[in-house]
Amino acid sequence: MPDHDPAWYDAQYHTRAAIPEHPEILRYWTEASQAARARLRGRLDLRYGEGTKETLDLFPAAQQSGQAGAPLLIYIHGGFWRALDKRDHSFVAEPFVAAGASVALLNYALAPYASIEHIVLQLVRAVAWIWREAEALGVDRQRIALAGHSAGGHLAATLLACRWREVERRMPAQPLRGALALSGLYELEPLRHAPFLAPDLKLTEASALKLSPAWMPAPAAPLLALVGSEESAEFQRQNALIRERWGAAAVPVCESVPGRHHMNVLHDLADPAARAHQLARGLLGL
Repeated sequence: MPDHDPAWYDAQYHTRAAIPEHPEILRYWTEASQAARARLRGRLDLRYGEGTKETLDLFPAAQQSGQAGAPLLIYIHGGFWRALDKRDHSFVAEPFVAAGASVALLNYALAPYASIEHIVLQLVRAVAWIWREAEALGVDRQRIALAGHSAGGHLAATLLACRWREVERRMPAQPLRGALALSGLYELEPLRHAPFLAPDLKLTEASALKLSPAWMPAPAAPLLALVGSEESAEFQRQNALIRERWGAAAVPVCESVPGRHHMNVLHDLADPAARAHQLARGLLGL
């Protein structure tokens, strides 16, 4: 049985309801992303699979040194697995491209059409496809890292914990250098009790447990976990939980970002002066 009533879960997790200016923020993401696509040399809507929304946008590095290719940041958008699109997040790519990294923005099918398990398997296919096609994409296989926001943070953590050799025998046991998760969700059981979300996700007690990174074995590559200081107590707890469960070796960074709420914490990823951006660059070896 849940520990709180349904209204409590909605108050903790219904992030847009808690941010009155969310329409303006979403508009900014759209407009900034349109402007970024106009400036960058993007390869848009590359297919990593044949399923619904199995596409990615690749923004190649502005410059790269050596023959191995550029480091690659794979970005996974949020939206509680049921909203938004890679095209809403092109603005994230621009500062990394300028710094010498390529960026891949992944799309995936959305709930309620797709279950979270289906989405996870789509993104496993995306990473495997990128790894196989690295030379053609101009990517250095030794420097691939993930970043994700909200549900994207959950998906990034799940991919970090994937048993990659069981996906493709040619792949290394851990093909990823690490992941940066902003406001990630690592325990899904509470979402079963949030009326604004539960009907779309259709989680059961068993599937919520199976799909919760907090209850998966800690990966060999690091997860860097950030959450906005102005986020709800549950998002703060989620961020602390993944460090508690995986340990400090697997989660060497577990921090609160001052003055940020659930939506504008993402802006720090696109700000070269911000810690989130610098942590992501560190994962790429930049």
